Amino acid sequence: MAASTARRGTQAGLGGFGALFDLKAAGYRDPILVSTTDGVGTKLKVAIALDRHDTVGIDLVAMCVNDLVVQGAEPLFFLDYFATGRLSVEAGRAIVSGIAEGCRQAGCALVGGETAEMPGMYAHGDYDLAGFAVGAVERDAVIDGSRVASGDVILGLASAGLHSNGFSLVRRVVEAEGLDYAAPAPFDPAQSLGAALLTPTRIYVRSCLAAAHGGRVKAMAHITGGGLYENIPRVLPEGLAAELDAGTWPLPPVFRWLARSGGVPDAELARTFNCGIGMMLVSAPEDAEALAALLTQAGEKVYRIGRVLPRPADMPGALVQGMAAAWHG
Repeated sequence: MAASTARRGTQAGLGGFGALFDLKAAGYRDPILVSTTDGVGTKLKVAIALDRHDTVGIDLVAMCVNDLVVQGAEPLFFLDYFATGRLSVEAGRAIVSGIAEGCRQAGCALVGGETAEMPGMYAHGDYDLAGFAVGAVERDAVIDGSRVASGDVILGLASAGLHSNGFSLVRRVVEAEGLDYAAPAPFDPAQSLGAALLTPTRIYVRSCLAAAHGGRVKAMAHITGGGLYENIPRVLPEGLAAELDAGTWPLPPVFRWLARSGGVPDAELARTFNCGIGMMLVSAPEDAEALAALLTQAGEKVYRIGRVLPRPADMPGALVQGMAAAWHG
């Protein structure tokens, strides 16, 4: 499975104490390395409850490589850390198959990792995953948000659902409602609740790298923990804020269900979850239409969701307008 992810620059197969990667062979002239690390969080508890482990590896890769691409970096290689009390070969194989699939989607090589058996540390059947990704971008192509200006347009790319954030709250709602993961999802009876919740995090690498070429993208933000409020301000220069219009994109049914069943206020929903937008891109107004067309051609659902504006001292870094009308009207 790891061999199926090989790409230009990989030097050897698994088995050594470290993995070698040749940046020159990968085609770089003057590269800056970018590194990320992340995990899947308590979404793993849903996979464990269902004994279904073939998708969480995709989540693991996605949470790392989506963070790389926002700086214009191409993911090059990936390592995983898999810790459990006692290794189930069947579960381990399913997990690694998901990691390999995520790496293939992202175009990066799975070059190694660590499998740790720690009896007494994890309960029977429990495990944890962490991922580590390294990418590269040419020095003159780094996307750092420094060119963002008032009046710029914010484009949103549709998420695949919950992705990998907020699952402690999700599991509490499932428990409070007395729901069975094997039963039909209350927000989508065509599939089981467990299958719906395990929908993998979308990997935006190929589309966002295509969009980054040509310099029209001024900034990108991966919408993870902190939701709509806390992620976009991370890539805006001081003195600027983002204003989003909740009526410009559809709120997926899973979030409506969580808001209603969990009694989650709109502001908290937007602070905890992606609410249907997994990635944001900032461009000049005159570039927005062409950029949206390129992203659509690359397979994304694209929405023009907001704008950048000056930030008064008493204003937060991001505002989401019209939530009540758009999400409950």
